[in-house]
Amino acid sequence: MSISERRAEKRQRTYLGAQVVFNRRQSIYDCLIKNMSESGARLVFAQPAMIPTAFELVVNKGGESRMAEIKWRTRLSTGVSFSTMSASPFVSLQATRRIRQLEGERDVLKARVAELSEP
Repeated sequence: MSISERRAEKRQRTYLGAQVVFNRRQSIYDCLIKNMSESGARLVFAQPAMIPTAFELVVNKGGESRMAEIKWRTRLSTGVSFSTMSASPFVSLQATRRIRQLEGERDVLKARVAELSEP
């Protein structure tokens, strides 16, 4: 039985830039989505990438984000299925970075206030 026969939906050819995001959005790998359907996609990497079994896939065009799980992999290609349930609402990578920066600034200010408040 071929892979295409096992798929519930026919995949459409694409050429979309994307990012594999994991490790609490600390780790990011660029990839290319070569084909995609509502239930899955084939990702291609420029070089071998060590990615976990489950991760967030962020499409560069439009910023769509989907949770994905690896179904098969080769040296430079990976087949994934999309999770139907997302644990949290989408927050862009740019917003996540800005939130982390602001949290760091807040912590510095809290420490300074505590320092100045000591008798």
